[in-house]
Amino acid sequence: MVDTSISAEWYISDEASEFTTPVVAQEVMDFHLSLSGYQPTKLHDRPELAASLGVARVFVKEESERFGLPSFKMVGASWAVYRMLAGRTEDPERDWTFDELARRFGGAGGLTLVCATDGNHGRAVAHMAALFNLSAHIFVPAQIGQRAKDGILSEGAELTQVDAAYDDVVLRARAAADADPQAILVQDTAWDGYEQIPGWIVDGYSTIFREIDAQLADAGIDGPDVVVTPCGVGSLIQASAAHYRAIDRGADARRPALISVEPRDAACLVDSLNAGHPVAVKTGETRMAGMNCGTVSTLAWPILQGSIGAAVAITEGEDERAVRDLEALGVDSGPCGAASLAGLRVVLANAALRDGLGITGTSVVVLLSTESRTANPLNQ
Repeated sequence: MVDTSISAEWYISDEASEFTTPVVAQEVMDFHLSLSGYQPTKLHDRPELAASLGVARVFVKEESERFGLPSFKMVGASWAVYRMLAGRTEDPERDWTFDELARRFGGAGGLTLVCATDGNHGRAVAHMAALFNLSAHIFVPAQIGQRAKDGILSEGAELTQVDAAYDDVVLRARAAADADPQAILVQDTAWDGYEQIPGWIVDGYSTIFREIDAQLADAGIDGPDVVVTPCGVGSLIQASAAHYRAIDRGADARRPALISVEPRDAACLVDSLNAGHPVAVKTGETRMAGMNCGTVSTLAWPILQGSIGAAVAITEGEDERAVRDLEALGVDSGPCGAASLAGLRVVLANAALRDGLGITGTSVVVLLSTESRTANPLNQ
């Protein structure tokens, strides 16, 4: 059932810092380190931004390029596809190489990877299919930008456009995968009965946060006080929570406030958190195409309900300003990526949010910038 009421603009919790999650294994990071073309993305220290916001430090994690693609999605798709293929062998726990799996599964008559996407996830899945010599069939909402469609097609994938909202496109992709015995659905959202592959995708994102730990340590900082993450179905911020609320974090480790940011017209997490249960919302149009999602992943929901300190919804204008400001600061950030800065500004302008999260002039903030401007330009 879709809730068509006016969305709340924010949510805050005073219990989120006490929540704990299981540990994500180091093997995920080790896997990414083994891949050709791996290198950490930049963590920009922007003192001028910190000064304007009234905090001590602001770092921007610029996910403008991962393995040659213009967003963070490859770290999740690569691990999930690798685990899925290894799981179809007689020895799932073996340390298979890419070439070995490609020889076993690739080529004519092989598997087809299927997913729905607003752009970046679908291109990452299609790219993984090409690397493994598999086929890919990607479903997209017809209204997404032509550049996103062209990016998917450039990977050799079959593209199906659906004149519907993202959640309905997911249903089409699911039906297509179910109808083809050689197809595997590689979706970055979960529902009852479909959680293993989305879980692997979330685990893949853990590499981003391990990199942040190392990069902050190099800067002489033992961890952030605030982490701000754009949110679509909730998988990336689920990974953020899994990292910063991991049960093995030492007693002295910082437990940063976790802030989620969504478009005003697709604020399914804000509405769900305020309702105390998952709420499906009717989405509108937004330049933040990768966040135009009406339903929170069932895998993410229980973790987000327990761990999110604050969730905010932002306007198109607030997001556009953030894109321009980050560009002026030398950060390549598209509309989804810049949402983190826009959301932080909303929090800092709201005394209940700012004070409730304990943000002060001594706070260290990390903003997740999830895509480049080329992945999702303002004018599509």
